[in-house]
Amino acid sequence: MPNSLFLAIIVLVALAGWVFVSFYRKHMQGENAPEKKVDVTVLDKQSIDLPDAQPGQEDQEYWIYVQRGLVGPKREFQVGIHYYHALNPGDKGTLTYQGDKFLHFALKR
Repeated sequence: MPNSLFLAIIVLVALAGWVFVSFYRKHMQGENAPEKKVDVTVLDKQSIDLPDAQPGQEDQEYWIYVQRGLVGPKREFQVGIHYYHALNPGDKGTLTYQGDKFLHFALKR
């Protein structure tokens, strides 16, 4: 086999790896992700006790679970205690997020 075929395969594998890593960082980890606003419904909320919390640190994490539309994808976001107490299952509003990072929720009344 010619060396150019091996070189082409190596280049294509390297390109596919680079595309996968950049896609994963942007869409899964939120690195350099654009800020997005979507209309969602709060499905549920949950507080999780942190067993190894140091004195003076938060001893719980607060999460909300949202869904876009009636059959859209379900997502979860870690939120602050104020959003956790202000939001209830069934609330509808506009969620602002960046990748997997929660930024803001505006209730629609």
